[in-house]
Amino acid sequence: MTEALKPRDIVLVVDDSPDTLGMLTDALEQGGATVLVATGGADALALVERITPDIILLDAMMPGMDGFEACRQLKAGGPAAHVPVIFMTGLTETEHIVAGLEAGGVDYVTKPIVLDELFARIRVHLANARA
Repeated sequence: MTEALKPRDIVLVVDDSPDTLGMLTDALEQGGATVLVATGGADALALVERITPDIILLDAMMPGMDGFEACRQLKAGGPAAHVPVIFMTGLTETEHIVAGLEAGGVDYVTKPIVLDELFARIRVHLANARA
């Protein structure tokens, strides 16, 4: 796998699936990132009040507060308003992609996640955010 991240990049992964969280955490840590994990939208909002990540990977479909609403709240202000959000979801319809982008996401990847593609997208969005 190509080197994806700079050491100490902080990636917040928000997903209600333990399998997805485990797979992404392992891959991101191998790539040199520091990984923060939240299992829902409300947890993610509480976490970013304490630690501001460099990028957020956000599942769109979760019980309680879904990813779309979590993204809207993240982008409404506060410490993570400037942080790029990449949606991850099994939803592939154009209307869902548009909803993710309109909620404030910068990108949208579908599950099952292809790690090389995700890492390439992370690199691009981190570079743009830092420019």
